[in-house]
Amino acid sequence: MMKALHTTNAPAAIGPYSQAIEINGFVFASGQIPIDPSTGKFVEGGIKEQTRQALTNASHILKEAGTDLSHVVKTTVYLADMNDFAAMNEVYATFFKEPYPARSAVAVKDLPKGALVEVECIAAK
Repeated sequence: MMKALHTTNAPAAIGPYSQAIEINGFVFASGQIPIDPSTGKFVEGGIKEQTRQALTNASHILKEAGTDLSHVVKTTVYLADMNDFAAMNEVYATFFKEPYPARSAVAVKDLPKGALVEVECIAAK
């Protein structure tokens, strides 16, 4: 049975979707952009600060589901500019430990609200 998850410690969905769905022992978290849920605005700074906030938002959603980043099996990172890959990767590496989750990182034309990065993840419970 599918269960929608929601926490006020991460930004509310900006469209017709759930922050995450739990089903069959997995949590599928929607892509997180760098909105600070306490202000409703993007964090100040560049790609490093935005990556940190996006992953912090994802971690809060996983916590609501009763899991955490150590149980993430797959992430997808969307970048507005592939030139930001190294800086994003530097911050990303501080959130995960070996064995690292499988990951895709792709450049896209635009991200919601003009974000520099968006991160989605799938975690086991």
